[in-house]
Amino acid sequence: MADPLLALVSPFRAAIASAFGPEHAHFDPALRRSDRADYQANVALALCKVVGGRPRDVAAAIVRHLDVAHMVAHVEIAGPGFINLTLDANFLSDSVSRLAGDSQLGVLPAPVRETVVIDYSSPNVAKEMHVGNLRSTIIGDALSRVLEVVGHNVIRQNHLGDWGTPFGMLIEHLLDIGAAADGGAKDALSITDLNAFYRQARAKFDSDPAFAERARRRVVLLQSGDETTLTEWRVLVDASKRYFAAIYDALSVKLTDRDIAGESLYNPMLPEVVAELESKGLTSLSDGALCVFPPGFPGRDNEPLPLIVRKQDGGYGYATTDLAAIRYRVATLGAQRVIYVVGAPQSQHLAMVFKTAEMAGWLLPPARAEHVAFGSVLGADRKMFKTRSGESVRLIDLLDEAKERALAIVTEKNPSLDEAARAAVARAVGIGAVKYADLSSDRIKDYMFDWSRMLAFDGNTAPYLQYAHARIASIFRRGEVSPTELGPITLREPAERALGLEILGFGTVVHDVAATLQPHRLCTYLYGLSTAFSAFYEACPVLKASTELERDSRISLSHLTARVLARGLDLLGIEVPERM
Repeated sequence: MADPLLALVSPFRAAIASAFGPEHAHFDPALRRSDRADYQANVALALCKVVGGRPRDVAAAIVRHLDVAHMVAHVEIAGPGFINLTLDANFLSDSVSRLAGDSQLGVLPAPVRETVVIDYSSPNVAKEMHVGNLRSTIIGDALSRVLEVVGHNVIRQNHLGDWGTPFGMLIEHLLDIGAAADGGAKDALSITDLNAFYRQARAKFDSDPAFAERARRRVVLLQSGDETTLTEWRVLVDASKRYFAAIYDALSVKLTDRDIAGESLYNPMLPEVVAELESKGLTSLSDGALCVFPPGFPGRDNEPLPLIVRKQDGGYGYATTDLAAIRYRVATLGAQRVIYVVGAPQSQHLAMVFKTAEMAGWLLPPARAEHVAFGSVLGADRKMFKTRSGESVRLIDLLDEAKERALAIVTEKNPSLDEAARAAVARAVGIGAVKYADLSSDRIKDYMFDWSRMLAFDGNTAPYLQYAHARIASIFRRGEVSPTELGPITLREPAERALGLEILGFGTVVHDVAATLQPHRLCTYLYGLSTAFSAFYEACPVLKASTELERDSRISLSHLTARVLARGLDLLGIEVPERM
């Protein structure tokens, strides 16, 4: 077990059981890092409310039974009942040295390996991705990486909006102008074309009753599986897929065509889903629509809120598709955990879908569904982030601007880099800055998009973390050393101890993110690690250490720091350049 914080839990629980009885053996020791010692246990403050007595007396009783001599050099009771622990220097050094030889850097396999289906990104076919698609894509990608590294079987699901009424007018417009008629034009169709087609089709639909009628008939043909209509529909989908792939590549996001599971996948399942809900007595008619009324969702006048599963005209909406998806993900994909990375405004809708799926028997333990809600991206005016003309910011424009701004900064800071190297570093810094600014904030909150802050080389930013990694790489270049060939790590100086303690917490924080689905916790950890390395670098000469053993130890410690930084940033989908 790499993290001493975890290693201390068992002795503390044994001490609590010995002091106050086995019924309290699972009481949380409330261990955390402390600026007064290496770690602090706050268990006495909560335990005294259960067993009685003063917190300091409870703490003293725990300490009397605490067997940690092999790990801890000094135990002290402080304040109202805090238990401060300072690790034994040899134990700490040995723990860090062992971690250096661990290819997983202390990230242990999850005790129970699960199949996790994660629904994220989910753009609409025939529309360009904009800044509103950014958060789901970035957060979902990071969580997928974290869940995979702890050993879960992760199945990504890109729930494209590729079905429904708009495709009737789009297909009719494509046929009208002949864009889908020959193979060459079909293959060359771009997302920019589709954006224009969509506006044109919408205008025709609103102004031309004959076109609108043809579009409605085309929707019926699409839904009934007419092969000619499906051929033209695939033109739209294929053009969009090419565009989405380019965006995901620019973002270094692990989504491919194999992960696409759009609305069209579930269309054949919808009648069966509704029939099953009816057979289980879960539906009732309301104003001509077939509805489920899951308990706990009051509407106006405290009346039950309906989840419409079949509309008055016999059609199906998002709710039915979402029910089909959750049923498919559990029954067919074998998911024990289904995660939806979807904006906070959809919280009630998803909660109603989850409840209905439970009532239908499609979502039963151990299977469970979780909504990873997130806030909005705001501009400097603290309103929804838009262009000066008031339109949504195109995602490709945002990414291009990130690389351009980063290129200017990299060129100024390191003009000796050749053109290709500058471009590669600018891509890593610019895209990394955008992703980290999103991931480092508590996802449920809105955050303000600020180029100057996110591209800064100081503070809790991607460039600061990337620069820490590049600084370590420069140590190896200047010293002409290969840190993998050096010996054990010995931590004597306070800055060395502090850095070692930070490193040892990596595995714990990765598991914490996998459990809570809050990637900002990993960002906070990596920022703490980078600041600890900066303090170590200033206080402890590496290449000019006083002895060869000390030099080798510090080079090995630096190399381990770089490995953890690189691994942590990779879990966030952020590259780490060797030079900046």
